Amino acid sequence: MKDALIDLRAWRQFVAVAEELHFGRAALRLHMTQPPVTQAIAQLEKALGVVLFDRTRRRVALTPAGEALLPDVRELLARAQALPARARAAAAGQVGRVRIAFVSTVGFEQLPAWVREFRVRCPEVALELVEATGDVQLEAFARGEIDAGLMLHSPGAAPPGLARLPVEEEALVLALPSQHRLARARPVPLAEALAEPLVIFPRRIVPSLHDAVFDLYHAAGRTPQVAQEAIQMQTIVNLVSGGIGVAWVPHSVMQFRRAGVVYRQADEFKGTGRRRVALPACETSLVWPAQAAHPALARFVEFVRERTGRARAG
Repeated sequence: MKDALIDLRAWRQFVAVAEELHFGRAALRLHMTQPPVTQAIAQLEKALGVVLFDRTRRRVALTPAGEALLPDVRELLARAQALPARARAAAAGQVGRVRIAFVSTVGFEQLPAWVREFRVRCPEVALELVEATGDVQLEAFARGEIDAGLMLHSPGAAPPGLARLPVEEEALVLALPSQHRLARARPVPLAEALAEPLVIFPRRIVPSLHDAVFDLYHAAGRTPQVAQEAIQMQTIVNLVSGGIGVAWVPHSVMQFRRAGVVYRQADEFKGTGRRRVALPACETSLVWPAQAAHPALARFVEFVRERTGRARAG
């Protein structure tokens, strides 16, 4: 018997003899006659190249090699017995791994709560999280490094070619230095806000939202004065606190408390004629390659669908 041919039946026979320390009783336990059990143990010892049992006319005892092997064989048989149930659980999405990339704005409140609840509901599905901007997420999808992503974009403008579940839509608000003259205004006059130097993320990070912010300026007859670009929302807010400029940020960023920064709503009118100008909003979506969805990912998607549906209903 070669190592590769040692099957579970041989290991079960070994455990039966090791626990009974009697070939006859082990055979009864296995619903066999004694000679085949004796022969099977002899073949197993030959295949392993070690003696597992000391045999005399009066007693059977485990050798040191047999004693060392017994716990591992018990574990092997327990794992083998659990395999059918685990396979069914994996097919149902109750076991597995989901690699999720997320933008920083989701990490303020939503994602931590989702992770806690999902881990209670599906403790054998591992959620692997990595913070990444939208452009980095698309590259990771192309390399097969993530299963899903939580992306920020202009409403309805999620990247094409991906399945999508809208998670939240929120207004953009102004982040201003706390000592700025406009910090006391509620709401901030739009015409004055648009005249201030701007801190904004590079267009490659979120093209649709970058364009929506620029469209606001153009609709009001202004050209943005970009003072500084930064990738992360926290960095943008930090730059605002340093007086570099003002920034348009998602409403959820207001949870990021930074000394020297205040968040304000802007009005929707421009100029002396009080012409209404629509303020931009942003949307967060859960996205994933539809053709690459696996059961654990499908379960997470349904969880998020349920969670966001519950939030809207509330």
